[in-house]
Amino acid sequence: MAGGRWGRASPGRDFGWLWAAYAASALGTGLAFSAFPLLAITVLHKGAAEVASLAAIGAAVGAAVAVPLGPWVEFRRKRSVMVAMDLVRCAALLSVPVAYALGRLGLAQLLLVLVVVAAADITFGAAAGACLKVLVRPEAMVAAQARLESTTWTTTVVGPPLGGALITLLGPVATVAADAVSYLLSAAGIRAIRGRESRPEREERTGARLGDLVEGWRHVLAHPQLRPLFLHTVLVNALIMATAPLLAVLMLGPLGFTPWQYGLAFAVPCLGGLIGARLAPGLVDRFGRHRVLLVSGSLRVCWPVGLAFVRPGVGGLLLVMAVQFALITCIGVFNPVFAAHRLRLTETGRVARTLTAWSVSGKATTATLTALWGVLAGLVGLRAAIALAGALLLATPLLLPRREAPTDTCSTPGLTRVSGR
Repeated sequence: MAGGRWGRASPGRDFGWLWAAYAASALGTGLAFSAFPLLAITVLHKGAAEVASLAAIGAAVGAAVAVPLGPWVEFRRKRSVMVAMDLVRCAALLSVPVAYALGRLGLAQLLLVLVVVAAADITFGAAAGACLKVLVRPEAMVAAQARLESTTWTTTVVGPPLGGALITLLGPVATVAADAVSYLLSAAGIRAIRGRESRPEREERTGARLGDLVEGWRHVLAHPQLRPLFLHTVLVNALIMATAPLLAVLMLGPLGFTPWQYGLAFAVPCLGGLIGARLAPGLVDRFGRHRVLLVSGSLRVCWPVGLAFVRPGVGGLLLVMAVQFALITCIGVFNPVFAAHRLRLTETGRVARTLTAWSVSGKATTATLTALWGVLAGLVGLRAAIALAGALLLATPLLLPRREAPTDTCSTPGLTRVSGR
């Protein structure tokens, strides 16, 4: 809807508490960004293979655990689920400094904590999406998503350097404790949201519980607008993430970049995500949601192929920063518009299952392609593997929906709003 106020309408005061909760947990995640690998290396004295397995296995098993939690979330009060997931993540993370203090910390515990946190992350995200759909008016959804996206990139820029300083002063266990506290702050913010949330009613039918497990995928794959968007986003994100380890090996190995140069090359461009998120609402107002979605989704895949041409020295470092800045700026525009569009096309009673299916699929695809591209790099070389991923990305705009959805999907609010808009 070009020319309207769909991009800049105010999300309202209650959204502010949800935003604050998200900011607290995102900052905690940023602070603890490298804590678990450092714990495995410096405290447990584990090797590269064991350190790499922490993230890979933790994310994969966590995603599998989250599959049955999607239907469970759908038929419960979303804010209660969000608070519960915050407390679960807090307790899991706090177990690390406790075990460390007792001299009982082990790799198995770190892996279990990562599994619990990964499953709780997906479950929280599904509940948060459903909560957001009834908390924010449709015309303000892009603005709300843009604020969340801005916060993501801000904490990505600020969190890891602060976490690094905290690790230097107090060790990696301190950042894990700080991350745990951030989830307590998040839970407090969610509890501060006003208005009574009604309990969703479950439709009674034979086999409903079994069907609920696949309802998210069934809804996405049967929807003419969501299906191409699902395939596009899952594939794009997986291809981008699959080349990240290869680029790290290339830059820190053959090209001879130092760790601080590598970190700089990826930290500074994150400012582009903040810029893109700030631009998104105005672009939607001027050009309409569908056009912004199509153009930003197409532009964001044009840049990664340039990473195959990185050379040593300042020129190579600037090339990486320029490519990453352009990529992340386009992502900053695309993500809030995409997230708002996905909620718009999903009925309230299916949001949690749809978001769970989407997230699980994304994590599974990313893990699969990351492993595949690792093998591919061993066969054809790092640059060729990075170039192939970039070339495949150039074809992904063909999966974007070419036609705009004719009308908004109606929702039945599960939250009684209180004045203050």
